[in-house]
Amino acid sequence: MSGPETVRRHRRDDVALVALRILDDHGLADLTMRRLAASLDVQPSALYWHFENKQTLIAELADRIVDAHPAPDDAVSEAGSDWRERTRVEAEALRDALLAYRDGAEVVSSTYALGLGSGRALTRLTDAVSVAGFDEATSRRAGTVLLHFILGHVSHEQQRMQYDSVGVLADGAADPLGQEDQAQAFAFGVGLLVDGLAALSVR
Repeated sequence: MSGPETVRRHRRDDVALVALRILDDHGLADLTMRRLAASLDVQPSALYWHFENKQTLIAELADRIVDAHPAPDDAVSEAGSDWRERTRVEAEALRDALLAYRDGAEVVSSTYALGLGSGRALTRLTDAVSVAGFDEATSRRAGTVLLHFILGHVSHEQQRMQYDSVGVLADGAADPLGQEDQAQAFAFGVGLLVDGLAALSVR
């Protein structure tokens, strides 16, 4: 019978890595504690040795997703004190991180909504904006707006990819973005927000 003695052979890291694999293979809706326990050959109750509940597990996955693709050091160094470029670099890195995992945007969004996890996604964006010299409150509001845009945009991208993969979309189905490349559309949106902040900074 599985119990604390059995689950101890699995580290917290092992549990999180298997959960990420299930997320990629089956999606967030099918990432259940029962499925995870079966993959680890333990009873579902044994998982709570490492994670208090499913929400804390999802928060751990959100942190790992965000941390898996940080902004490249050379890109950050090249941006230097150019807060606009640094913000774009951070936004693109976060998009890449979310797209690297199935339902990545939904995982991070749900964690953020519950106030769980490290909040590193918001911190990275806020820190980039703050280089412009905005006060702390303005920088955090701007970072929050950017995060909402990124999560919404990538969530749409991932939904479209999933619908396409199962043939739900009809041929030639209307796309609000038309045939425009998603990366270009994303960059355009980030640019609008950054330019708006730049206008605010010169008032």
